[in-house]
Amino acid sequence: MAAATAQMPVAAEPVPSKKGRSRKALKPKNPSANDTNIDVGPAADPATESSAGKENGGGFAHKKTKKGDPKAKQKQSSSEDSCFERELLEMQEKLEKLTIEKEQTEEMLKAREESLKQKDQEQEKLKMEIKKLQKIKEFKPTMAFPIGISIKGEDQEKKDKKKDPAKKKPSPPYVLWCKDQWNEVKKANPDADFKTMSNLLGTKWKTVTAEEKRPYEDTYQAEREIYLKIVGNEKRQHEGMKLLEEEQKQKAAMELLEQYLEFKQETEEENKKKSKKERDPLKPKKPLSAYFIFANERRKALLKVNKNVLDVARITGEEWKNMNEKQRGPYEQMALKNKEQYTQEMELYKQKKEEESENLRKEEDELMKLQKQEAMQLLKKKEKTENLIKKSKAKCQKEKGEKNVDPNKPKKPASSFLLFRNEAMKRLAEERPGINNSTLSALISVKWKDMSEDEKKVWNNKAGEAMEVYKKEIEEYNKKVEGQNN
Repeated sequence: MAAATAQMPVAAEPVPSKKGRSRKALKPKNPSANDTNIDVGPAADPATESSAGKENGGGFAHKKTKKGDPKAKQKQSSSEDSCFERELLEMQEKLEKLTIEKEQTEEMLKAREESLKQKDQEQEKLKMEIKKLQKIKEFKPTMAFPIGISIKGEDQEKKDKKKDPAKKKPSPPYVLWCKDQWNEVKKANPDADFKTMSNLLGTKWKTVTAEEKRPYEDTYQAEREIYLKIVGNEKRQHEGMKLLEEEQKQKAAMELLEQYLEFKQETEEENKKKSKKERDPLKPKKPLSAYFIFANERRKALLKVNKNVLDVARITGEEWKNMNEKQRGPYEQMALKNKEQYTQEMELYKQKKEEESENLRKEEDELMKLQKQEAMQLLKKKEKTENLIKKSKAKCQKEKGEKNVDPNKPKKPASSFLLFRNEAMKRLAEERPGINNSTLSALISVKWKDMSEDEKKVWNNKAGEAMEVYKKEIEEYNKKVEGQNN
């Protein structure tokens, strides 16, 4: 037994694995005497044992299966097949998920691209609109505008007159006399009001002689001369200021116009450069070259064969390259004839254009001459009217200066139209509070023209009655003047 045990092969120690972290295999116990009868298989190869240990992830020895056990092999293969199927199923599910995610992401990307394209288009439109607006706002005049000369209004003139006593109208001799006689009449009639006082002074004035009136008239005349000089100077200054303002406005307008025309020309030139020139329909077209004549002939035949446009261009190009001089000859002759015809037509077209431009220049010159003549005629008319107005104003001033108007002389009554005008003006001013005086007078004149003779008769009668009263008063006045002079 001892010999048998000694003769039994002892299990060799497994070779340690190369991995640093692998554990060493445990040394098997020496077989006892009872285990000698067990049929032991051949000794395991240390290399195989080490590889088995590596596969199991450590230094433990692989469990040995009995040699030629078919059930164990079947179980092992079935387990491996089931694991592989599971892995395949998992992989298929993952692939399906990935494909779905890919489709979703592609759809999202397409939608995003479309939205970005729309945004780009909107931005381009906005840029174009901004450019247009910038072109409109580009015109900035580089001139210094004249400071506006403030012409005083009627209210301001009235205020100035109140402040300055020299600008006030001189009071007539009757008013000057009333100022002197007011206190005396008031002492005589202390209870009298303003109306009664004015009536008393009026009756007393009628009894005053010409010698007593003369000092008041002299003072009035002296004050009036001073007042007229001041007012005349002011009027001239006012007219001069108006003319100066108009001239400045005209100069500013002309400068603005010149600057705007320059700006317009520049913008038109830029637009012409950018935009394509519109072709004149009368201008002859340029002739085709020999290659294009050949290509037009071949295109029809190739398009019948259902060839693409790109294929047609490619085929015609290759055919033209491969052609010899004899084959190209007829097409080149056709091109030369077309070129000669084009040059002849172009010369005729240029001659026509030159004739049209010359005719336009002549017409423009004639129009300019006519406009200059009209302008000169208008200028002469304006100068004549201005001279006449000046002469008439000078005559009126002389007549007013020479004549000494008596305040007691009765005034001429208003005509029938003036009576109607005064009443209508009051009524229309109440009806239309914000209406202008020029429009008022125009409306009144239209109404007067539209009135019938029966309606006008009322105003004619009123004017006639007033004229009769005036005639009687003037007769009495003339008699008094004659009596005073005698």
